[in-house]
Amino acid sequence: MSREFVNSICRTFPGADLSDPWGGGHDAWKVGGKMFACIGTANDGVSVKTPDIETAQMLIEAGVGTKAPYFHSSWIRLPFDCDEDEMRHRLATSYDLVRSSLTKKVQSTLPPRS
Repeated sequence: MSREFVNSICRTFPGADLSDPWGGGHDAWKVGGKMFACIGTANDGVSVKTPDIETAQMLIEAGVGTKAPYFHSSWIRLPFDCDEDEMRHRLATSYDLVRSSLTKKVQSTLPPRS
């Protein structure tokens, strides 16, 4: 998998926007102004949010991903060579977590999630 593969998934999420907030070639996917996925300049994986620190630790111990550098402990970095279904699931979960944490007002401005 690749940056393009991850971006092709993220762009299907309603209200998802791509930006490069730090410059230099980062792909930061946001919904309602909050990040749910980030590909760094090393271009070797994508960082995603998990429900909590315990879930992140379990996924790290299971070998699904590693601790996401520069992010809170509830985030993990998935390597591009991880299982495709796992990648899709983790991106969708991260998006849903971030979207559900937005205020009702912001949520009401987003297209519905199908």
